[in-house]
Amino acid sequence: MSQSTPSGPKEFKRINFFKGFLTTEQDWNDAEAYHIEKRKLHNRLFHAPGVVMGMGDDLRVVARARGDLSVEVQAGYAVDGQGNDLVLWDAEIKSVNADEYRLPQTVYVVLRFTEELTDFIAYKENLDFKGHRRVKEGARVEISQTEPDIMREVEIARIYLDRDVKSLRDARDPENPQANEIDLRYVPKAGVAGARLSPALRMRLESVIWQMRKAFREYTRRGVVTGYEVVQATSTALMLATSNQLDLQNVFQVFYLLVEGEAEVCLDVDAHHPKLAQHSEFADLKRHVEILRGLLAEGKETHEALTNLLAYQTKASEAALRAVSGEAPAIEVPKEEPKEQKPAEISDWESVKTTPTPEPRLELEGISWVLVDEIDILDKESEEKHEFSIKEAKDSYRSRQKLKYPDGTVVEDTGRAHVGGHATYKILNLTPGRPVAIVRRMDYVYGDYELAFEVEGRSATVVSCTGTDRIYRWRNWPALIDAEHVTATTMSVKQVPVTAGRDVNMFHIWVYQPA
Repeated sequence: MSQSTPSGPKEFKRINFFKGFLTTEQDWNDAEAYHIEKRKLHNRLFHAPGVVMGMGDDLRVVARARGDLSVEVQAGYAVDGQGNDLVLWDAEIKSVNADEYRLPQTVYVVLRFTEELTDFIAYKENLDFKGHRRVKEGARVEISQTEPDIMREVEIARIYLDRDVKSLRDARDPENPQANEIDLRYVPKAGVAGARLSPALRMRLESVIWQMRKAFREYTRRGVVTGYEVVQATSTALMLATSNQLDLQNVFQVFYLLVEGEAEVCLDVDAHHPKLAQHSEFADLKRHVEILRGLLAEGKETHEALTNLLAYQTKASEAALRAVSGEAPAIEVPKEEPKEQKPAEISDWESVKTTPTPEPRLELEGISWVLVDEIDILDKESEEKHEFSIKEAKDSYRSRQKLKYPDGTVVEDTGRAHVGGHATYKILNLTPGRPVAIVRRMDYVYGDYELAFEVEGRSATVVSCTGTDRIYRWRNWPALIDAEHVTATTMSVKQVPVTAGRDVNMFHIWVYQPA
């Protein structure tokens, strides 16, 4: 084995046994060193250094009930910048001696890799044959005054000691620790590939985030500006969950952002939407948000804590939905002098056809269109709410597609398709006397057909889906229902293919009206 450097050996040589090979202790030590250096190389290049979550109690540093200048370092595992495995098998108590420092000062609780020769033996028959039979690998907890160097140690806590420090305590606010409180914000976490949540818990997590997204999307429709931030945050969280990147090492930090977003919505509603704030269900939402903030402040990052968190978030989302149930969206539009309104038409909706996700408000040729409703196809709750069904079809099927829009954006979505027959659904939250634009996400590889729309049993319009595209297959195809057909806050729609033998597919439906 060649001489090692801080970044590892310059070459790797495996021991090669053959008949008659007389081995020495150096050969066996080289064989061991080969495997050790290979493992360290893997750790350095494939895993970020830091605490590895999921073993023991994650090396968590906590205050002791005695109220003195000592902390308890719980068992766990870490990897340092050289690739060494640092395993603390049992909890360890470490005391801080304030007399050793010039206060005020920040001290660091660090973990360092150690090796110790053990199991010494000497043979009486020949005293030249003696030595240590084992090398014990370990981890030593130390209190340091200098900023930790990740190449030789892993920080597991830091504490700012003031001049009058008498005891150490856990941080009341983990995101803003004060003097003499244990600060865990700087603890590095080792990179891992994929998440290790059980399939059932992962599905539960995704379901709760989806429910949260749907709940606060309703607030955006009622002009609650901060609701958009929550919806965006849930979308990002769902992307992480779908790519299998949410685990105990980061899911609580993600939920901290989500819950703080919910708290901002509560403040926004109290300040700018007094009618909504008066609902008793909205009071329930605020109460559950405070419970969630309390749970996150406890700093527990266990499966039990996550299960508890998801249960309360479910209650918060349900309360959020109940608070706006039955209310039509009330997007506030600045009052202005009446002016001649440009006739609504869909000839200027070409940009909408190619937009991966249409915005809640669209400015098109002088008309401001507002999203008032949407149907998430194959979402049971959404379909039941809108009484969506396909009837009398010669053939119908479900589909999951991962396709591109013309700008190259890839979107995965689920939908339904039918040949013959018709689809029916109900549109909600309408303002009578205003036209309605129904925008349908479709797989454009099945194009070149006409689709007739009936409203409350009366013919309303016929839309031509002209052209096809076999490369960029997603399109959002609009249909315009004139204002004369919009006579109530709800509207029953019947969608009938005119061209025989063509697949009519639907993956998502957005509904707009002029503001």
